[in-house]
Amino acid sequence: MALIYKMWKLCKLGLLSLVRLFIPRHCVVCGACLCEEEEVLCLRCNMGMPRTNYHLWKDNPVERAFWGKFPLGRATSYFFYQKGNEYCHILHQLKYEGRKDIGVAMGRMVAADLLRTGFFEGVDVLLPVPLHPSKKRRRGYNQSECIASGISVLTEIPVDSVSVVRIKNTESQTRKSAFQRWDNVKDIFALRDSSAFQNRHVLIIDDVLTTGATITALADALENVEGLRVSVLTLAMATS
Repeated sequence: MALIYKMWKLCKLGLLSLVRLFIPRHCVVCGACLCEEEEVLCLRCNMGMPRTNYHLWKDNPVERAFWGKFPLGRATSYFFYQKGNEYCHILHQLKYEGRKDIGVAMGRMVAADLLRTGFFEGVDVLLPVPLHPSKKRRRGYNQSECIASGISVLTEIPVDSVSVVRIKNTESQTRKSAFQRWDNVKDIFALRDSSAFQNRHVLIIDDVLTTGATITALADALENVEGLRVSVLTLAMATS
């Protein structure tokens, strides 16, 4: 039986290598062919990624973005997002080109880096920012759920994608002013099951932080949950 299993694994690896010979994988940032051990990003682009390292800062800019809006445990964003920069391909392909594998892979990358610093210590549940059902049907997935599932693989923290729902199908935030962004997301979330978060530390997961309006709206939907603690993690932080 063990011999059959080993033979099956060898055949699987051989088939995978053959597929990649004819259909090579490419770096999502620079387009270079990826080596066997590389995933989504080539080594050069991985090393050159503009990481914020905010998880190492107390009262960092991400945390300050939520001061006075809701009680916050900790918060960080993984890398800087700037329109026109080559690293914006990560978010664009994740959100608009069906590349949910990018979200999962980046989630694992984030978790691997942040686990060493104790960022996830005490966190009970990962809460990806919900999409409206109609938008999720059109896209086929929720990009924040993909990121959360990748984080969950390494941290073993469960993902809750059902206890909060998005009840308003809002317009895209992309071209809106700061005021319009806040007004656009007012009262867009509803809590279905408060018991899922009682006396728990919830880590909200999103793809990109711009003004923080959407995340704040989600935190507001949880404000009456007894004993709740909220922290925030986004894959990227927008810069001008």
